[in-house]
Amino acid sequence: MDELDSAIVRLLQADARQSNRELARKLGIAPSTCLERVRALTRRGVIRGYHADIDPAALNRGVQAMVSVQVRPLSRAVINAFKASAADMPEVLSVFVLAGGDDFLLHVAVQDLDHLHAFLLDSLSKRKEIVGFRTSVVYQQVQKTIPTPLPPP
Repeated sequence: MDELDSAIVRLLQADARQSNRELARKLGIAPSTCLERVRALTRRGVIRGYHADIDPAALNRGVQAMVSVQVRPLSRAVINAFKASAADMPEVLSVFVLAGGDDFLLHVAVQDLDHLHAFLLDSLSKRKEIVGFRTSVVYQQVQKTIPTPLPPP
């Protein structure tokens, strides 16, 4: 990415709802140039989509937790099957496949602690491939909404 691409990405991260014309004005380029750059960034997979940032509590998800999961046997088939299954669980917001002591990290959000307990008992503990899990309740979250590129090594 060159400086113009980086500027486009930075401005879209700050406000993805702005029009192409407004984006071009802020960058000091022609709208047609801006549109082609945005399309190229999308084709290359740099821009993967646009979304609204919704407060989880507004969706009746007042309790969040991180659940570290270990599965066995460690095989591609087991890992892929669990990854797909976990991603389909309505309580799960994100699935991370890990290296190290844990195989997965699940970011879950539920109504309350009773529902978290039910999720752990009913959705996780009954799965035969899971040999253990640990849960950490999230009290607060700070999220960087506009990550900047790091310099190359």
